[in-house]
Amino acid sequence: MPRGAPQKHVVCPVDELPSGSRKIVDVGGRSIGVFNVEGRYHAIRNVCPHHGAPLCLGELTGTMLPTPPYQYEWGRDSEILVCPWHGYEFDITTGRTLYDPSDLRVKVYPVSVEDGMVVFEI
Repeated sequence: MPRGAPQKHVVCPVDELPSGSRKIVDVGGRSIGVFNVEGRYHAIRNVCPHHGAPLCLGELTGTMLPTPPYQYEWGRDSEILVCPWHGYEFDITTGRTLYDPSDLRVKVYPVSVEDGMVVFEI
């Protein structure tokens, strides 16, 4: 395989990663968390760029959405990963922080289902 070409890695059969669950795998010395969010799969590096915490052990939650003054709207359920050490919040779809999206970010990987298996590319 040519250098730089994406490599596919099988995580597990689809039925071993039900909605709301996660699986942390090690690929080539990299720890990567794979999440099933209501049938949408996401893979993100399991290292917080702030202080190296195991990011994928954090809570998967939502956030307050931008609204006019005195209006509050909760959204993005199960798309925000909170670092278990210091509370940094990352969007699991992009890897960017909510606080400053142009600053800290975590590597995300494309995920697909092939022949009943959850697969990501690195």
